[in-house]
Amino acid sequence: MLLDACARTVAATRALALATLLALAAGCHAAARRATSPPPAPAAPALYDPSSDLGALFAAVERSALFPDSKTFVDAMPLIAPAALAAEYARSHDEPGFDLGTFVARNFILPVELPPVVRTGVGEGMEEHVRSLWPVLTREAAPESVALSTLIPLPRPYVVPGGRFREVYYWDSYFTMLGLVASGRLDLVRDMLDDFAYEVRAFGHVPNGNRTYYLSRSQPPFLAAMVALLADATDTSQALPYLDALETEHAFWMDGETGVPSAAAVRRVVRLHRGAVLNRYWDDRDDPRPESFRQDVALAERVPADRRAGLMRNVRATAESGWDFSSRWLRDPRDLATLETTDLAPLDLNCLLYREERLIAALRAWRGRPGDATVARRFAEAAERRRRALVAVAWDSASGWFYDVRWRTGERVSDRPTLAAVAPLWAGLADSAQARAVASRLSRDFLRPGGLVTSLVPSGQQWDAPNGWAPLEWMAVAGLRRYGQDALADTISARWLALNRRVFRATGRMMEKYDVEDPARPAGGGEYPAQDGFGWTNGVALALLARERRGMPAR
Repeated sequence: MLLDACARTVAATRALALATLLALAAGCHAAARRATSPPPAPAAPALYDPSSDLGALFAAVERSALFPDSKTFVDAMPLIAPAALAAEYARSHDEPGFDLGTFVARNFILPVELPPVVRTGVGEGMEEHVRSLWPVLTREAAPESVALSTLIPLPRPYVVPGGRFREVYYWDSYFTMLGLVASGRLDLVRDMLDDFAYEVRAFGHVPNGNRTYYLSRSQPPFLAAMVALLADATDTSQALPYLDALETEHAFWMDGETGVPSAAAVRRVVRLHRGAVLNRYWDDRDDPRPESFRQDVALAERVPADRRAGLMRNVRATAESGWDFSSRWLRDPRDLATLETTDLAPLDLNCLLYREERLIAALRAWRGRPGDATVARRFAEAAERRRRALVAVAWDSASGWFYDVRWRTGERVSDRPTLAAVAPLWAGLADSAQARAVASRLSRDFLRPGGLVTSLVPSGQQWDAPNGWAPLEWMAVAGLRRYGQDALADTISARWLALNRRVFRATGRMMEKYDVEDPARPAGGGEYPAQDGFGWTNGVALALLARERRGMPAR
């Protein structure tokens, strides 16, 4: 449809591009506001990286388990220059009476450990409670420079998830924004988009989170979905200030495309053995993650030295996927050392880039400047190539399911079906027969008392059975509604909201994840205790409630 539109008159092209843009969006219409340009990027941000700047001191603190959570120390702020601290530690750590805890307490400002986000009483109701959390979870714009901090300052306010997550996270934010739209907080949606555009100009991509230790990777690229959400809630002109950021982000993901041979990869780009280009998750570093240093070192020590860099790359790539960790990425679901994330072309990533390509094409065509039609056609063609390539390798008609693909061989990872299969429905990439088959299997194999289970493998990892997660529940409901599977979408939404309410009545909290198989049991798994707050759970709950009241479809 977009390809034909690019060849029509400018007026007809603009009309069709607008329809495409709105179809990609989610949210409720509101009064249009004047488009404003996001703030310029910093010229040269000063970055503090404790894993390198503190030398042996960093490893000593993290290995000592001085803090139960490795993230605590990398979020701490040194009181003097890191090089001076490293030198002082080197001089004094072998002296009689040296105490590492005392040294750290004297030389660092530790991050504030917030109590459970808020307990305002269950009597007010879950929805009012969630709305009351927006000010609690909102962080004001940081100053232009934060001396000796891993926190990357941003020019606009933003919403953090909660708990140990004291910074803004990329893919979380789309689902948070759904609730902000439902709350009438378009100001915060626009602020957060401005922050992400600012990061794209500064770093070439949206980092995993606004911390220096996250700069080597991104997360599932939901920027296009965020821009479409704002446009749907206002008007198409509000999307145009973010067009450059969308194209820059797309270039980040496609870096290395030119010249990559068959059955090979360059960074985040893979070329299948049949020649088609798709994408994978990746990280530009292959050392232990500073924020999970102790766990990564312990994992690395389980394999021979010559395999450790590859394993750490896969650990980091899995963190970029957002699904850290899941049997989805494991050759052996019982063994985290068998991660093969960089060997896979993931469903959800390629569906997100498909949506981004379509949105760029739509915005270019709608804007209608000289040269825009040519660029719009190029992105529309890229989206169609991606759609055909992904469906050809990922769809299995025998089982009625979409699977991740081992890009070197084209083999589907068909022994581990996961909720990633709803991404082609959410993105509008599936055909109606495929959508019906996915809906049937969701109902038969994945539907539980509390909603949809993430996978069918109880591996002990947090992105596996018995856990359910708000972003995947939303994508499933939205995808099913797109294809007219309203009854199943209603059931999933009702069960998920009932689980949210049950836990809220019992605890006064909104949780990061939930056990959907036993609603009375708290969710488990993961590298840290279950967190409350919680940005994306709040956003999805409000968006589902709003659509439930208005009889509107989730998208």
